[in-house]
Amino acid sequence: MTAETRPTDADATVDPEALQEQPSPACVMSFNASDPSGAGGVAGDVATIAAMGAHALPVVTSIVMRDTAEVFDHHTIDADVVVEQARSVLEDVTIAAWKVGFLGSAEVVSAVAEVLSDYPDVPLVAYMPNLSWVEEDPQQEYLDAFRELVLPQTEVLVGSHQTLTNFLLPEWDNERPASARELAVAAAEHGTRFVLVTSVMVANAKGPDQFLDNVLASPQGAITGEKFERFEASFVGAGDTLSAALAALLASGAELHSAVGEALAFLDQALDAGFRPGMGNVIPDRFFWALAPGEDGEEGEAGPDGPADDTAAPKNPRHVH
Repeated sequence: MTAETRPTDADATVDPEALQEQPSPACVMSFNASDPSGAGGVAGDVATIAAMGAHALPVVTSIVMRDTAEVFDHHTIDADVVVEQARSVLEDVTIAAWKVGFLGSAEVVSAVAEVLSDYPDVPLVAYMPNLSWVEEDPQQEYLDAFRELVLPQTEVLVGSHQTLTNFLLPEWDNERPASARELAVAAAEHGTRFVLVTSVMVANAKGPDQFLDNVLASPQGAITGEKFERFEASFVGAGDTLSAALAALLASGAELHSAVGEALAFLDQALDAGFRPGMGNVIPDRFFWALAPGEDGEEGEAGPDGPADDTAAPKNPRHVH
């Protein structure tokens, strides 16, 4: 390019009015661990939030040493470093929702809770993963801190039925599983407004069914939910995917009832299109909707009479590649 044809600075300047006409995506700050498998943690949150049309602001709270099959160890990050990551961005960017995942230690829980308390009007979706791999004493300290400091600020607590039962009702000894409402009552005692309980076994007279229930509940009872067919495969990253999707939808202004339904549908399709990158578990495909067109006649490809019906059901449901 010659000097005569090189664009000037004025030519390259973006019109401010044009930028104002393009609204920025809602921003979601995620406090979560670094997961090198990409299944969950901040990597999973970034992918999910982006897939939902929002912008992720990831804050690393710890480093988990794991592959797609199991967790081997984790290393905590200094609480001041975690806070500095968050404060640096919060002074610059307006956020519309929080997502809290694994925070690494009781000290970091306390530090993150202090940051959250400065923004009481921003909805918080907190995910409680299975922490059975954490040693007993640090695990108990972590759960106690989370219960005392994060739950009072939480709009929706997300977790599997078994994990939330162990966390919220550790003394539960009834042969009957705790209901979603009972879990919501226990969470409300600490200030949480709603629980989204996943993997609730649906039983019939002959025993467990082939479906799992997912229920949004308040202390007054179940509000909404979806039953999905059980997958034969084992997944990693499902809980982070669901909670991050819900946070992104709330950030974008969706009502809770509809946001839960959409987040559950997104998770189901992401699991349906899941893939196994290694020798361990299956990872959700958060960009299932962006897959390239398949062979002739497959969903999404135009036929002789025009575009295919986008609402048609997938030809291979429960396909894991």
